[in-house]
Order: sequence, then C-alpha cells, then structure tokens
Amino acid sequence: MSLDVKFGVSTWLWTSPFSSETLSLLPKIKGFGYDVVEIPVEDPTLIDIKEVKQALSDNGLEAVICGAFGTSRDFTNEEASFHQTSFDYLDQCFEIAAGLGSRFVAGPMYSAVGKARLVSAEQKKIEWDRAVTNLRIVCQTARKFGLDIALETLNRFETDLINTCEELMRLISDINEPEAKVLLDGFHMNIEEPNPEAAIRRAGDKLIHFQVSENYRGTPGTGITPWDALKRGLEAVNYNGVVSIESFTPDVKELAGAVCIWKPLVPSQDGLAKEGLEFLKQWAAE
Repeated sequence: MSLDVKFGVSTWLWTSPFSSETLSLLPKIKGFGYDVVEIPVEDPTLIDIKEVKQALSDNGLEAVICGAFGTSRDFTNEEASFHQTSFDYLDQCFEIAAGLGSRFVAGPMYSAVGKARLVSAEQKKIEWDRAVTNLRIVCQTARKFGLDIALETLNRFETDLINTCEELMRLISDINEPEAKVLLDGFHMNIEEPNPEAAIRRAGDKLIHFQVSENYRGTPGTGITPWDALKRGLEAVNYNGVVSIESFTPDVKELAGAVCIWKPLVPSQDGLAKEGLEFLKQWAAE
C-alpha cells in the first residue's frame, strides 16, 4: 500500500534563524520536488507574514510552522515570567501560522529543550502539572485562530518530560482539549521507542505531523531507521499529512550545539535534501 502524503523539509537543514534571507531557499526546495517547507520560528520578529506568503505562492509551496523552545521558553519553570514569555511567543507563532494558511503549530512546546535532569517523582509531578495548566491556555489561544498544536516527543538527552508517545498521549489526555495533537519524529523514536509502529498506532488520529531523518540525523535511507515499521504505523492510522525531513547544519554553531551536531553529517546539505526526498518518495510508493 502506498502512503498518500506530502513531503516537506525544514530550513534548519541549511540555516538559522528563519528570516527574509531564508526565502532564497524556496526555489531550490521546490526544484528538488518538495510540497512543503517547514518554517522554524526562532525569532517571530524576523518573519514578515506578507512577504513569506508571497514567496510561498511564487514557489508553489505550503508551510508548516514549528515552534522552538530555547532556554527562555519553558512552561515547567517555577518562574511565571517564563510562562508569559512562552505564551507571548506562541501567540506570535499562531498569528504566523494563520497568516500563512497553516493548520497548526508544531514542536516540543512544554519545556526548554536541553532541560534534562533526574528529578524526584514529586518534582516531576509539579512540572508536569505546570505544563498541563499552561498548555490548556495555549489550546484555548489556538482555538481562537482555528488552529491546533502538535506536541512533539524528544529523546532523553533533550528533555526529561516527554520521551515517548505513551507519555505524550498521557499529557494530551491530561490537557483534555481538542486542539492538543501529536507530532512524532522518527529520529527521537529510534532512540526511545521499543516498537515504533506501536507508538504511531498509539497516537492514532491525533497524529497530524511526522518528521524524519536517519538514526544519525543524516540522509533518509542510509542508516538503521526501521522504515518498514514506520510505514506500517502510518498506514494503520491512515496518516495523510506531511512527512518532513528535519536535520541541521553544523555551520550554525548555536543551533548545532543545541542538538549536539559536532561535525558534518553528510557531504552536502543539498544532497541530504535531494537524495532524502528521492528515498522517501520510493518508500511511500512501495
């Protein structure tokens, strides 16, 4: 059975942060054969919605908006100022997504990426409850824009809060708002999920975005990612959204440091995008 999906790629593959200058990548992304560009919003003030919308239209591309929670954005922090910073940031992300015709904002929007510690069960419960309370408010904001949020699991080296789909589904159940949906990333799943197919099945119809790269963050099809299992899972839940390549360039030091990329993973970033898409199209069609 073939997957009826669109294919996307994150501009993090080449550069950071997204700005007007990043729009120069769109003709190349379209030329490779992509349908969608993932726009990671690091600094919302760098994104001119009207300008980006025109560039997307000119290149026949759709956009997926991804949130980025750095050290100053954290719904689990004991300081309320961190929560307000996160609310303000996501308000801007929703405005961008709505302006560009996207259906959701995606990402690990609960805790600061890199906040990975061994804490007591009591402390974990406190931070979990903070995330639930704050994300309910985020869902209500999303509703005003007619959008969803796609919450993402991360591996244990990037967060201690949500590492598996089972944990994510428990968080979504506790949030108990219809806008709370799921983003799964094959890279993180390869580290954390004993059974990737079962994890996708667990997400079910809550799954609205799917990211991939190889187990080493390189070109899809060149590593040990269980592609057959991923496809069986996606088929089982009738997934028809975007399958998007997310990887990173070591040339942007701050970003590379955040995801622990210390050397080039591939001979060229263009090669990763081009060859990765060729593999994914064959994988989806088989």
